[in-house]
Amino acid sequence: MRKQPIAAALAVLLLSAPAWPAVKSARGAEAGADSEKVERTLIAPDTELIDVPTAAILDYGGYSSRTRFFSSGGVMEWISFGVFQRLNIGASMNVDRLVGTATPVQVTRPDLQVRFRLYDGERRLPALALGFDGQGYAYNRPELKWNQRQRGAYLAASQEIVVPGLHAHAGMNMSDFNSNAIFGFLGADYNIKDKVLLMAEWDNLSNFLDSRVNLGFRTYINPNFHLDFAVRSIGQGGAFTNGVARGSERIVNFKYTGNF
Repeated sequence: MRKQPIAAALAVLLLSAPAWPAVKSARGAEAGADSEKVERTLIAPDTELIDVPTAAILDYGGYSSRTRFFSSGGVMEWISFGVFQRLNIGASMNVDRLVGTATPVQVTRPDLQVRFRLYDGERRLPALALGFDGQGYAYNRPELKWNQRQRGAYLAASQEIVVPGLHAHAGMNMSDFNSNAIFGFLGADYNIKDKVLLMAEWDNLSNFLDSRVNLGFRTYINPNFHLDFAVRSIGQGGAFTNGVARGSERIVNFKYTGNF
């Protein structure tokens, strides 16, 4: 069953929700209208939730290192840099069976990430970012492809809604330029006093059976370092074409953000 016009649904989600005046903060998800009346938070930008990107970017001169530990001893590493105002560039690499005693350890080719902040957002309009992400998940080595395909080119929108600290994220992406198939993604997070971030996502929206629900939380150890615990692909079953199970997966993320 195919989803009906994804673009219209995503626009309605963000633009019809009552928006709270956005806070100017280093989180970067939105720009504020009354900066003298709000407190500035010191935590680093939340440029992604679990898998879903937000419209936030690293500041010019900023950098981040994110490490994910996933099933069967796998490790995935991302590095990203704020190379210009509004522009972030990064790379990632997947290594299977790096942790534990399983062999052989196998490295997958590095992939590229680029993000450009199109619009900073207002009280009633979301922040927008355009990007490309070549990193997929669950590499299928016999077929030389990702079982959970890369996001590819995407447009992400982020807006604080209803109450302070509650953010909605939505977007669309094209991962395969040969088929021109359009996918959607939705996300929400709630920031509790810059100590904990509750996260929920509905990703890979096109065919309902292939979509993924991810849930997790983020704890801010200090303004530059956070730790995530999450479960991906909740409720999925069956197997991919290479026989790997499609069930839910527990992951742990570490991320450090700094400035040169």
